[in-house]
Amino acid sequence: MTIYSAPLRDIQFVLHELLDVHAALPNIEGFERDTTDQILEAAGAFASEVIAPLNGTGDHQGCVIVAPGVVRTPDGFKEAYRQFVEGGWNGLACDPADGGQGMPGVLNGALFELFCGANMAWSAYAGMSHAAYTCLAANADVQQRALYMPRIASGEWAGTMCLTEPHAGTDLGLLRTRAVPQSDGTYVVTGTKIFISGGEQDMTANIVHLVLARLPDAPPGVKGISLFIVPKFLPTADGGLGARNAVVCGSIESKMGIHGNATCTMNFDGATGWLLGEAGKGLTGMFVMMNHARLIVGINAIGLMEAAYQKARRYAFERLQGRAPGAGARADAATPIVAHADVKRMLLTQKAYVEGARAFALWAAHLADVQHHHAEPAARRRAEDLLALATPIVKAFSSDLAVECCSLAMQVFGGHGYIHDNGVEQHLRDARIIPLYEGANGIQAMDLLDRKVLADGGQRLELLLQEIEACAQSRQGPAELDALRTTLGDGVSRVRAAVQHLVGRSAAHPDAAGAGASVFLRLMGHVCLAWMWVRSASVAAERSSVSDDLIYEAKIATARFYFERLFPETRSLAAVLQSDPAVVCAVDADLL
Repeated sequence: MTIYSAPLRDIQFVLHELLDVHAALPNIEGFERDTTDQILEAAGAFASEVIAPLNGTGDHQGCVIVAPGVVRTPDGFKEAYRQFVEGGWNGLACDPADGGQGMPGVLNGALFELFCGANMAWSAYAGMSHAAYTCLAANADVQQRALYMPRIASGEWAGTMCLTEPHAGTDLGLLRTRAVPQSDGTYVVTGTKIFISGGEQDMTANIVHLVLARLPDAPPGVKGISLFIVPKFLPTADGGLGARNAVVCGSIESKMGIHGNATCTMNFDGATGWLLGEAGKGLTGMFVMMNHARLIVGINAIGLMEAAYQKARRYAFERLQGRAPGAGARADAATPIVAHADVKRMLLTQKAYVEGARAFALWAAHLADVQHHHAEPAARRRAEDLLALATPIVKAFSSDLAVECCSLAMQVFGGHGYIHDNGVEQHLRDARIIPLYEGANGIQAMDLLDRKVLADGGQRLELLLQEIEACAQSRQGPAELDALRTTLGDGVSRVRAAVQHLVGRSAAHPDAAGAGASVFLRLMGHVCLAWMWVRSASVAAERSSVSDDLIYEAKIATARFYFERLFPETRSLAAVLQSDPAVVCAVDADLL
């Protein structure tokens, strides 16, 4: 089942009514509300009509090596990419100086949710290229910008991120790939990288690999890492394609999902490369790309949740089974399963998580726009601090929820969800990679708690908590929402108590942060989504008095469900964070 319907109305609600992104950034011209809606509608049509029908094909066929180092993507992928490029989609969010349109990042995030919901494996090619473009924009010199960025923006060339090695995953300080300087200013790059998304494909004329490697005199650890541009084909002086570089796909990973994306082992056998940024500052340069990618893959997770939810909802209305209470006395009068309370519970859980996570993720993407484009320096600095906190939450909490929600969608189908024909099990397999992407979620949790919270005693976190608390203390709007605001305030108090406890505990116990990080991130995720639901319900209550659009009634009902059925988890999470980390860390490894 490949049917996908772009959730345009809900995205419009978030962009225009909840966040009002255009009012916050009036200096971004050319993307007013009417234009934004036209772009969203066209993207939704491309997603549902062009790439969604290829989702099952890509999963079934996968990518194959047809000759040494030559990869063929599934049927239809190359043609869909051609349409994508011809439609100008690839360059919308790129700088006009590179031939792009300068589209705000928050709108780009909304588009990638649509593309990923329709076909995650296909959309990952363009998504990784845009992440590479972002890295080049932050680190490239004038000549590198002129050579690479317009061609990636146009979609003529693609980009990848080459970090992981067989012996070194998250610990990049262990990487062994070497880069030896040459007299002409180039470098000879030798080593092997694994798990490289889009490392080889047949859709673009060239692939620009961004590779972490060590110089001969580099010190050990992460401070000795530099970043290099290593293209598949060496560019000529005029930007054409020269000789084939000594970089080749050695194999395609046999994996659980996203079969339509070529996840490659890449062998650099004395390949020619160029230093990108400063020597020894490669990890700093790459983190620009990684943080962008973390936000985008969190948004991708929301796209998969939405796609799975749509399938489950459609099936629940069509499937007749059993008799719901009050359905009547006829023994043969089966009712649609959506009438059963437990099915409603599963659908409401998915809806609450999808729409809450969408609102928070687009709020975070909007922070990136404010950081780069707001006229006031203070506003830019505040957005930067808030985005640092939001990024690991968007990435980790959204991806965890994607796995949970896709599993719930399968459960709605019952046994029919476990077979290929209905398409929902593919979403679960595809979603399972996202908690591992761009640093596993445990790393995201440590980044949030250890580096962003405990490092300054929770001072930066207070920026976010104060903003959430102001919403909780507001009494604007209908009184019926006051109970939700009070509950949200209780959640903020739980976070503050947890931080105070963890600051004290970590001073005496080195494993306190590690033992509590994932729990703390989930607590923060719930509080952030609850904040979005209070705001959404407040807007909906105001608009419902002058509009008969059912979205407003649905927002209020879903907000109530979230607070009464999902948010109570914060009480147990807070209790766990008060426990002694020794119950985890003091257990002898032999007892595991």
